Amino acid sequence: MNPHSIKVACSNCNLRELCMPVGLSPEEFNRLDELVTVRRKIKRGTTLFRNGEKFTSLYAIRTGFFKTCVASEDGRDQVTGFQMAGEVVGLDGIVNDLHTCDAVALEDAEVCIMPFERIEEFSREVTGLQHHIHKILSREIVREHGVMLLLGSMRAEERLATFLLNLVQRLHARGFSQSELVLRMTREEIGSFLGLKLETVSRTFSRFVEDGVVEVKQRHVRILNTEALREIVNPRAST
Repeated sequence: MNPHSIKVACSNCNLRELCMPVGLSPEEFNRLDELVTVRRKIKRGTTLFRNGEKFTSLYAIRTGFFKTCVASEDGRDQVTGFQMAGEVVGLDGIVNDLHTCDAVALEDAEVCIMPFERIEEFSREVTGLQHHIHKILSREIVREHGVMLLLGSMRAEERLATFLLNLVQRLHARGFSQSELVLRMTREEIGSFLGLKLETVSRTFSRFVEDGVVEVKQRHVRILNTEALREIVNPRAST
């Protein structure tokens, strides 16, 4: 296979505002094009990288949806996050040169492979890239804190409302609707991420439907009352 036939030009990619630094000169964008070695297609249900695997690259998701997960003590998968087009996965491997989770495609996907050695090399030449990597790492830290807050102090309604608001906000940044989304993950995977049993997730969705907050048809979710969701998460902020 000719690698150039599947090589992505970051400078012409419609996701560049999401996963690449803004404000770069044309010359710097041309340099960044050299960062991406190839694209890789990942079939639904297959793994991009595994826990314990040697870390070599970061992966920018071009199309598709992923979950990251780790095996819990009882052998079940504990979902640690969901990632979509325009986001970067693989950051977990930077610390010890080993991945600390599995990344599994929830639908057919395509990723741009960015060898970390090249990223470090280019960061010394293109300061905007270094700053961008720091922002991505910082966002991951903030996300981790958010998950800890979810699991530590929120009721089931608050957890699911926060999850839906966050998901639709991220999708809207990619040009999708502010009120409609298709859940690429199962109810069980949502429950694993939110620290809830499957029955609790299903019951909470049903409660939201009964209250006229959302409309649900299998994996299609339409948010009918965004303010009501925000009120569930933070009553004082909405009054």
